[in-house]
Amino acid sequence: MTALRAAFFGTPLESIPVLAGLLEVAEVAFVVTRPDAPQGRSDGRVAPPVKLAAEGLGLRVLQPERPVEVLEETGSVDVALVAAYGLLVPPSLLLAPAHGFVNLHYSLLPRWRGASPVVRTILAGDKKAGVTLIQMDEGLDTGPIFACVETPLGTEETAGHLTARLAVLGGVLVAELLPEIAAGRSVASPQNESQATAAGKVTVEEAFLDPARHTAAAVHRAVRAFDPKPGAWGMVDGERVKVWAVRAREADAEPGVASEVDGAVILGCSDGAVELVRVQPAGRARMAATAWMNGRRGEPARFGY
Repeated sequence: MTALRAAFFGTPLESIPVLAGLLEVAEVAFVVTRPDAPQGRSDGRVAPPVKLAAEGLGLRVLQPERPVEVLEETGSVDVALVAAYGLLVPPSLLLAPAHGFVNLHYSLLPRWRGASPVVRTILAGDKKAGVTLIQMDEGLDTGPIFACVETPLGTEETAGHLTARLAVLGGVLVAELLPEIAAGRSVASPQNESQATAAGKVTVEEAFLDPARHTAAAVHRAVRAFDPKPGAWGMVDGERVKVWAVRAREADAEPGVASEVDGAVILGCSDGAVELVRVQPAGRARMAATAWMNGRRGEPARFGY
């Protein structure tokens, strides 16, 4: 039996378990990832996590500025698998492999098409998350669906934790299904366009917390959704304070004000309160909210513009 010959397109850490799943069932001819990126204000550049992982496995790595630059190489493989590559694949490239491009997307399509599906899943208060394997077409996550895997969304789960879990589920799904797809034994079904929602790119501005106007549940979701990046944040005394962990708390508190109550830091919201657990004042490391409040000598902190 001839081994399935594949190409892999991916960039961040969450792509690596999917690459591992592909390696279980295919010969990976090469890996395509984004170019090395500048780091901070220095002249140095940082390699994408997928590049480091692929080179450690002895795989050939390509880093084109434009995906179409690998058109000739991609025409030599049976199938190309994409997992969080970060660039759109042009139509000419989609047709290059014998069985086209297959995409592992980190949501239950057609819900949350786009760049930030995990963040949107948490922000919306969805009860379940998942991964979907689709045949790529020219649209943004609009291709027909081969299969999806659902998982309950933990009430305290952050975007970072959920993404890592979904990546592992995605790797398993790829290993199980990609040979069936390449053999023509798995048939994709069209997405239901009436159920489609968009997962736009996350901005720093939308991670702003305004607890005087936001409900306690919305604050809780935002803190989880924007962890690890960009981090939910608010303004206190003219300086930015990031909020990394909160927990639900029944308490009476002035909306928008954090104060110490019985050894805990309670932040008032529009309809109740949350307990601040871990924060990060500007220019400081992450710390317990109680330590932050001790540094303020117990003075209440008013979150605002």
